Amino acid sequence: MQLVDSHCHINFPDLAGDVEGVLARAARQQVDYMLCVSVNLEDFPQVRALAEQHSQVYASVGVHPNETGGREPAADELVALARDRLIVAIGETGLDYFRSAGDLQWQRDRFARHIAAARRAGKPLIIHTREARADTLAVMRAEGAGEAGGVMHCFTESWDMACAALDMGFYISFSGIVTFRNAQELREVARRVPADRLLVETDAPYLAPVPHRGKTNEPAHVRHVAECVAGLRGVAVEELAQQTTENFFELFRDARDKI
Repeated sequence: MQLVDSHCHINFPDLAGDVEGVLARAARQQVDYMLCVSVNLEDFPQVRALAEQHSQVYASVGVHPNETGGREPAADELVALARDRLIVAIGETGLDYFRSAGDLQWQRDRFARHIAAARRAGKPLIIHTREARADTLAVMRAEGAGEAGGVMHCFTESWDMACAALDMGFYISFSGIVTFRNAQELREVARRVPADRLLVETDAPYLAPVPHRGKTNEPAHVRHVAECVAGLRGVAVEELAQQTTENFFELFRDARDKI
């Protein structure tokens, strides 16, 4: 069996001091690959370095919608950074109205620049959305996000939103939230997403799945997410692992170069 954690942040302080241990524990759970996702330009060199130093780690470049303390990315800069052979995606990007307040046009403008960069660079998008369902889809449609493709990461939205993203060619990724007892609507979405558009992730160090809920998350725990989703769909975890691994390399095409 082979698993991929399609979204994690092993450069964050909770995990960065024990990267070798994180990778070793992941390997013991048959998590052979992981995508370390950028959230700002200041820490991007750390993300890239992890991909350079470890063959099982991939990297993205982008600025999270809630980041306000760092440098604002220009589309040209994102395109230039994404030309690097180690960078397999643009993001994470998107809209988050839960953590930010006031006039959030700057978030929408940033999101649009990331979409433009992904289209120009020929790299898929990693999209974060929270309490911004209508605007997220509106920006995606207006800016032609479907031309780049990508993934709705840590999906927690409705089946209707999943369908809208699927219609634009996007994949749907489930995190440890799907293992939570109160996530019944999300579990129904996990049952219904087409097998060839499904991914699993941790979003480590956050959102640890049951039975580790409330603790620091890490890529090894993506196995629990896979087991939960497999159970919901009535398939063996080995089948789900194979499918989501194939899906990862189909979406993040440049990742194949490191296999």
